[in-house]
Amino acid sequence: MKDFGKVAVLMGGKSAERAVSLKSGAAVLAALRTKGVDAHAFDPAERGLDALISERFQRAFIALHGRFGEDGTVQGALELLGIPYTGSGVLASALAMDKWRTKLLWQAAGVSTPRQELLGPDTDLGAVAERLGLPLMVKPANEGSSIGMTKLREAARFDEAYALAANYDRVVIAEAFVDGPELTAGIVGGEALPLIRLETPRDFYDYDAKYLANDTRYLVPCGLPAETEAMIQREALRAFSVLGCRGWGRVDVMLDRSGMPQFLEVNTSPGMTDHSLVPMAARHAGVPFDDLCLRILELAHVG
Repeated sequence: MKDFGKVAVLMGGKSAERAVSLKSGAAVLAALRTKGVDAHAFDPAERGLDALISERFQRAFIALHGRFGEDGTVQGALELLGIPYTGSGVLASALAMDKWRTKLLWQAAGVSTPRQELLGPDTDLGAVAERLGLPLMVKPANEGSSIGMTKLREAARFDEAYALAANYDRVVIAEAFVDGPELTAGIVGGEALPLIRLETPRDFYDYDAKYLANDTRYLVPCGLPAETEAMIQREALRAFSVLGCRGWGRVDVMLDRSGMPQFLEVNTSPGMTDHSLVPMAARHAGVPFDDLCLRILELAHVG
């Protein structure tokens, strides 16, 4: 096995997704140690990043989610420190974290994505509801794990949905709801993993459905014809590369009523918990969790 030296598993952090990140980091840490890697937990909310140099860490596995971990900030710090790290670089991480700018780039590149509008304190929310139609999704542009999101069925509750999203981010978007199957494509080392179809009895695949519920169904194989799955995987790889992403990540997509994919977002540091999707898809492809973590660590880079 390659000698990775002393490895920091960055977990926890200061974002609204701290609790999930701690779970992801603990799972990754255990997997790497099982593989004989000299891995150590490192929480940037509790220790300065200068400790990575003083304690002679040679590589970083980023298991942080959300702000200050998935948005290019810690990536930039690690580049300045010269420490190779997992996942996408500074620009791609920042773009993927920002759903609004992700969609602008995708639209320019011809990647299909639901119609959306940028919201602000002075926006005529009723007019937005008329243009996009109901139901629609209201989202903070720079949060993950469905935090601050609302599936809006009544225009009268738009103010409430906007206020919830704005509590997490000053940039808020409204997005046309795609009434079809929800799929996710894990990507590792330039290859798309088998698609997973997500089914939940809840209104949408929210935080509870992702991390707490026992009634969420994960279907892999996803049930699509092989040629359709292959087409979506190819387009997921293109959506990933348009943002400049690399290493590993996850692309979320809905199928519209005509069966065409509508891409929602890219996660550049996806969850690695017992409910997480990339490990699930990797297992179906014959890659155990420990091996997946090792492969992601192998893809670490700097600059």
